[in-house]
Amino acid sequence: MAHTHHQAHDHAAPGQHETHAHAHDVDHHRHHRDHKGGGDRTLLWALLLIASFAIVEALGGWFTGSLALLGDAGHMISDAAALGLAWLGSWIARKPASQRHSYGLVRAEVMVALINGLLMLAVVIAIVVEALHRLEHPQAVQGIEVMLIAALGLIVNIVVARQLHQHQDSLNHRAALLHVLGDLLGSIAALAAGAIIYFTGWLAIDPILSLFICALILISTLRLLREVLHVLMEGVPHHINMGEVSAAIISVPQVQALHSVHIWALSSEVTALSAHVVVEDMQHWQQVLTACGHVLHSRFGIDHITLQPELAGAHAHGGHLHDEPTCWLTQPASAQQADMPLTQQSSHKPGAHKH
Repeated sequence: MAHTHHQAHDHAAPGQHETHAHAHDVDHHRHHRDHKGGGDRTLLWALLLIASFAIVEALGGWFTGSLALLGDAGHMISDAAALGLAWLGSWIARKPASQRHSYGLVRAEVMVALINGLLMLAVVIAIVVEALHRLEHPQAVQGIEVMLIAALGLIVNIVVARQLHQHQDSLNHRAALLHVLGDLLGSIAALAAGAIIYFTGWLAIDPILSLFICALILISTLRLLREVLHVLMEGVPHHINMGEVSAAIISVPQVQALHSVHIWALSSEVTALSAHVVVEDMQHWQQVLTACGHVLHSRFGIDHITLQPELAGAHAHGGHLHDEPTCWLTQPASAQQADMPLTQQSSHKPGAHKH
């Protein structure tokens, strides 16, 4: 059974009131918390396993002289960081907000991800410099030991990937799975390097394949940094289409128009929305609020919702909207109005205003 919480804000303009709405299904959230708890335990178990073997592989790379093993260990460390961020995000998201942090501490996940990405760029640069040096000055590598350690790493990654595959209920879990699948390729590359060195003695294959592993780390790191910067810049989450969200709100009965729509991510799992909703009359606002909250939660997973109602008659003059409602963020100047995306301008329900 869905329920809606609303709270009027004192700073609303005269004749209007701003409403903060949260709509969610109680039974659904109870099931989601239970399922999420199982996913969190899987993330923590995978984190400990990956991190432990990354240390073993790094020591093995140093002992055998294999740069490919060291590169794969670096990739496993990035995997462990990704798993740690996913677990940290799930843990912090349950922390309540405070007067000091009104949104809670969900952004901590984003800041840790930024630090993780910058550190991994440093790791990539260090391995690339060493690989180029070894291409000019080859060093002896113990092929049989490299194959043994890489094979164990491959088994660890297969076990972790299988566990994560069973808990793909969030973006964090899916991103962590992609990291581990990328590390599978790194383990295969290290195994191939050990085999080629053992059977042919071609030492150059070790730095060559370590460069391949660096490319894998670089791709995943740049993707992570792009997502982090997108969140910090208050961008619309990639999995949400603003046009579809606006159309869904417009389709709610009694809604005449919509403008000043903002959608942003507080973390990888928490999405917020604010908008001005033009309604026929305030008598049906509570029903409109409940319907909008239900649509936004069920279709788009948006729970942190702030909607400000406006009366259609307040903007109408002679059957036309003479003063188009504006927002200083989305419409800084009238000259830019035509260049803006449709979803950032005012949207109107067809037939809502007769000419």
